[in-house]
Amino acid sequence: MTQNSFKTLQEALFLSLEEKLIDDEEFAVLYEEFTPQNLPFRHWDYEKFCLENKDPAECKADFRFQKSDISLLVDVLQMPDTFTCPNGTVCDSTEGLCVILKRFSYPCRLSDMISTFGRSVPELSMISNEVTEWMYNVHGHRITEWNHFIMSPNLLQTYSEAIHVKGAALENCFGFVDGTVRPISKPGVNKRAVYNGHKRVHALKFQSLALPND
Repeated sequence: MTQNSFKTLQEALFLSLEEKLIDDEEFAVLYEEFTPQNLPFRHWDYEKFCLENKDPAECKADFRFQKSDISLLVDVLQMPDTFTCPNGTVCDSTEGLCVILKRFSYPCRLSDMISTFGRSVPELSMISNEVTEWMYNVHGHRITEWNHFIMSPNLLQTYSEAIHVKGAALENCFGFVDGTVRPISKPGVNKRAVYNGHKRVHALKFQSLALPND
């Protein structure tokens, strides 16, 4: 149910109470039942997303890709023309890609994305999930195969030799660990498991291995 639907029902409840069609107790129960769980962000005040209207600098800041590269990514990933969410929400491939690029580019809440896409929080959540699931189902096995290839013994030897030639003291170093700490709310249980002593916050830490094969 949309925010406008909830608002219409709430106005009808106030009118029914004023006309004494329902009593105070019935009003309280019904009003709580038809109060949306999501905060009433006015997403309809913003224009619908259109990549053509985005400034190149905004694209780089929001999505970490050049504006001209977005359409290239859509083609390379062989994305479908549209994505349809379980509730019927539809978005095209360009918007779907931009949603997940924005979502994963840096820590942000779904509500922070409303002004960019002109969509409600539930819509942005479903689009993000739909496109992410498609990416995993379609390209997940390819990523696994690629990881096996780039981590083969022969290539690891090539990486270590390249690093040593550049002046590294070790002859068996083939990559560099890079990590990102994402702060989270203090959990109710297992606090120690997610506490980061270096940053002094509760957080999830994502680590990756950077290889010299660019």
